[in-house]
Amino acid sequence: MGRSAQRYTRLTNAFSKKVENLSHAVTLQFMYYNFARPHSSLGKNTTPAMAAGISDHVWTLQEIAALLD
Repeated sequence: MGRSAQRYTRLTNAFSKKVENLSHAVTLQFMYYNFARPHSSLGKNTTPAMAAGISDHVWTLQEIAALLD
């Protein structure tokens, strides 16, 4: 195995294997996708949460992070 392949093996083995951590990561991804990322197919500067009437503005990353406290 080459040196670069060994390096990737080390990096790959370093991720968390806890299901709880995966759950948190997926939750953050869904929050960003639905609340903070505008989708051009929904109109200018509109998120899926805004289109569904759940939110009235595009969320900032600081607002999402504040939910973690």
